Amino acid sequence: MERVGFCGLGTMGAAMAANLARAGFPLTVWNRTPGRAGALLDLGASEAATARALAADCDVIVTCVSDTPDVEVLLFGADGVAAGVRPGSLVIDCSTISPSATRGFAARLAASGVQLVDAPVSGGSEGAQKGTLTIFVGGEAADVERARPVLAGMGKTITHLGLIGSGQAAKAVNQVILAGAYLGVAEGMVLATKAGLDVGQLVTALSGGAAQSWVLANRSGRMIANEYPLGFKVALHRKDLGIALDLAGEVGAALPVSALCEQLETGLVAQGHADEDMSAVARTIRALAGLES
Repeated sequence: MERVGFCGLGTMGAAMAANLARAGFPLTVWNRTPGRAGALLDLGASEAATARALAADCDVIVTCVSDTPDVEVLLFGADGVAAGVRPGSLVIDCSTISPSATRGFAARLAASGVQLVDAPVSGGSEGAQKGTLTIFVGGEAADVERARPVLAGMGKTITHLGLIGSGQAAKAVNQVILAGAYLGVAEGMVLATKAGLDVGQLVTALSGGAAQSWVLANRSGRMIANEYPLGFKVALHRKDLGIALDLAGEVGAALPVSALCEQLETGLVAQGHADEDMSAVARTIRALAGLES
């Protein structure tokens, strides 16, 4: 079994790394901010002082951080992965970042004999904890097959979609669809409330018809209660929509719903709601209808 290193122990990464430890992988972890590895050490993982030291000791390195610049620093900074990684190693990037930047990172790593697979995930903090994430994968077939046992330790649905960058493009599509789903459910819940319906009863009824969705089942309750505990941060979805809109500009696609959602999320961030679950888009829809925001 290959030695696995995991860089990035945020809400998603810590849970994903824990599942790798439970699956029996020899695991080394590192996080930019110290103090996040305690539970993983209890599961048998070891902690590296730097990403460079982690990479020098591992065969497969998984990265899961917030944005494209973070991945670049993690990989190519002074104490980054590339400074310590050995030729023949594999990097699996589970961050959600720019497809074009991903292709550039892959070329830089390949010059040192290191392969990159992009493998962004979907399923939120619940999926990360349960090991049921959907993983969109891009890369060479042989590299993806090498990555598959590690990916299977973190997710349930693993789909190889094409060459490097394809996973990131697919994740952009995922986030675009979610933008419409969250806005649609938010508008539906507000309309039902204003119309005087029993909204909980209505959600049950809707769940048996064509309006059924994961968002309706798992996030409508938050919108009804107007409470948005963390699941997937507004700020991160806004960042993801920026990636999707950039990709749309490159390929010539128009995304009006996504552009609207990005603007609503920009407003929420400005109002101090950046760290709430993205179902907080309902705050804005509620406010427009005269409900408490």
